[in-house]
Amino acid sequence: MEDFYCKEILSGSTPVKKISETDSILAFYHTNPHWEPVHIVVIPKKHISSLVTLTDQENHLFLELIRVVKQIADKVTKEHGACRIITNLGKYQDTKHLHFHIAYGASTS
Repeated sequence: MEDFYCKEILSGSTPVKKISETDSILAFYHTNPHWEPVHIVVIPKKHISSLVTLTDQENHLFLELIRVVKQIADKVTKEHGACRIITNLGKYQDTKHLHFHIAYGASTS
């Protein structure tokens, strides 16, 4: 699927357990986690294809996105002692919508 987040998550077709939400940003537990016990996804509510397609006019949105990532990563690190923050590009990016993974634990794959 080209953009799972717009088609399923932001449309409400696939329900998620939300962690944080602003007018512009949504953070939720991954619907098919690749890490256990923590795999969180943070996305802008506006469609942006990837990190490298951000425009100068979208910098304010990116800063808000990073603030939310930072807050959640801080909480996960305090609770578990560590976390990963990951974004993917090109063929590594399954869903063509800018997003960050915040994860802690072992890979489920």
